[in-house]
Amino acid sequence: MIIKPSTGLRNEYTHISELAKASGEPIYITNKGEADIVVLSMDAYEEREKMFHHRDLIYEAEFARLSGAPIYSSDDIRAELELLYAAAEK
Repeated sequence: MIIKPSTGLRNEYTHISELAKASGEPIYITNKGEADIVVLSMDAYEEREKMFHHRDLIYEAEFARLSGAPIYSSDDIRAELELLYAAAEK
């Protein structure tokens, strides 16, 4: 965990920015000794957002399965696609 005082953000922005990019980890900024904000590089932020979106899709699928939505195996999907391709070729 990287912790920096708020004065570091003001006085050492370039260093903190480079540290965030190099580490890929959140940098916790304190104000008067108390946690205040968290800084992330854009790459780390976008990667976390992708992970959260992917997790949400998995949860959505699992909730649908638990509520009785139909379940398809990869064989079922492959067979359906083959039927669609065959129909498109005609």
